[in-house]
Amino acid sequence: MAIHYQRVVIGYHGCDQSTVEDVLLRNKPLKMSANPYDWLGKGIYFWEFGPQRAFEWAVWRSKNPGKNATAKIKTPAVLGAFIQLGNCFDLLDTKNTELLSNLFIRYQKTCEENHIDMPENKSPKNDLFFDQVLRYRDCAVLNWCLKLIEDEQKLRYDSVRCCFSEGGPAFEGSRIQLKSHIQIAVRNPEIILGFFKPPSLTFC
Repeated sequence: MAIHYQRVVIGYHGCDQSTVEDVLLRNKPLKMSANPYDWLGKGIYFWEFGPQRAFEWAVWRSKNPGKNATAKIKTPAVLGAFIQLGNCFDLLDTKNTELLSNLFIRYQKTCEENHIDMPENKSPKNDLFFDQVLRYRDCAVLNWCLKLIEDEQKLRYDSVRCCFSEGGPAFEGSRIQLKSHIQIAVRNPEIILGFFKPPSLTFC
């Protein structure tokens, strides 16, 4: 059963400056990301309460555009949004992580029956910490599981939320990671209540 979150969170979307202007000045919608390596499956991605991390990602993407990127970034920028999580598949809730674990067995069996190779999470060649930021398996499993729930239970999730640790230790011997964050993938744009332009950010 989904939990309808009345809680509103602030999310930050790393993007090109033209996207900020399109949304705020021309009322254009944000594009849904559907890359096969997206961490939480398809959705519009936001860093929860993480404007600096969103900007750092935009700077990185401008230097590493990738072949299948949803949009190219020439001038890194950040767009803020007020998001009501709605029916949220919140992976900070053990009920949902246990459900995902159980459904993975069905996904695995389906792949075997259809002679489909399960995708693997991978690390880019230049990833010093092997964070496996190319989440091919996570993306495929989440998309498959949420579609299964929608088909069998007639239950549609508005958002997916999860915490991630990456970037290597903050200091020697630490389990605190430099780039830890909470990410939200908005699957239903109607839960985005409004947008705003955050204060100017600089790359650290």
